[in-house]
Amino acid sequence: MPEPAPALSVVVPAYDEQEVLGAFHARLVAAMEGIGRPWEVVYVNDGSKDATLPLLLTLREADPRVAVLNLSRNFGKEIALTAGLDHARATEAVVVIDADLQDPPEVIPDLVAAWAEGFDVVYAQRSVRHGESWMKRTTAAGFYRVMQNLGGRVELPKDTGDFRLMSRRALDALLRLRETHRFMKGLFAWVGFPSRAVLYERAPRAAGTTKWNWWKLWNLSLEGITSFTVGPLKIATYAGLVTAVISLIYGLQVIAKTILFGNPVAGYPSLMAVVLFLGGVQLMTLGIIGEYLGRIFNETKNRPLYLVERHLPSGE
Repeated sequence: MPEPAPALSVVVPAYDEQEVLGAFHARLVAAMEGIGRPWEVVYVNDGSKDATLPLLLTLREADPRVAVLNLSRNFGKEIALTAGLDHARATEAVVVIDADLQDPPEVIPDLVAAWAEGFDVVYAQRSVRHGESWMKRTTAAGFYRVMQNLGGRVELPKDTGDFRLMSRRALDALLRLRETHRFMKGLFAWVGFPSRAVLYERAPRAAGTTKWNWWKLWNLSLEGITSFTVGPLKIATYAGLVTAVISLIYGLQVIAKTILFGNPVAGYPSLMAVVLFLGGVQLMTLGIIGEYLGRIFNETKNRPLYLVERHLPSGE
């Protein structure tokens, strides 16, 4: 029979992380044992193709505080994180952290200390981003700036990832949000509740390779923008309005020149430039509408967010 529910749960999504799981778990145990509260760790195997699952099963055999949730296939990090939160048994608070050791487990006691002061959400904010290129830091800063300007009433903390602690009541509120297209950083911010930042230095990846290439980061950015704002639709509307005004002014200019100076044959290069410009604006607008329409289509199907192949809870 399972033991009584622990006070704290640590949720760790993992996809092809066999190189770092052993070191991560050792550092996590050392950090959590100093807190002095009963805890568990929920590892979510998101359809890994390497030896991640056998390694997780080995960890569970050696440590009863380990829970293993194996999804039926790869659903993506946002869904895997949701699955782990769904299966966390903590009665007081849940910590979310990645397995690549860029987010040091040694910061968790600081999150717990801030939570003990009465904050429901304590998010780890990066003061330094070691091991990342200038381009990645610049684009990340630009994304957070865009989200802060377009997000409306949802304030997305800058330089903040998924690494955070949430109280049980904040987690219960979060789990009520079941949309298919999930941008967890935005959902964490959307639920509100008293929150506080804890600064830390983000380390380089300990081993293995990142699963987030530029294409995936671009799609994640689109997910975040379209999930929390209709700003792109408004921009498309204003772009169409500005284009129409410019076209009207240009038409009046052509009429005036024809009346005053005759009607010489206009050059085809300028005509093609105008046609291509208008066509590009129209296709861009249709693309923005299509992004939102596709998300509406996926939401209406009402499919489950994920399917579980195996769930081995902690404490057995």
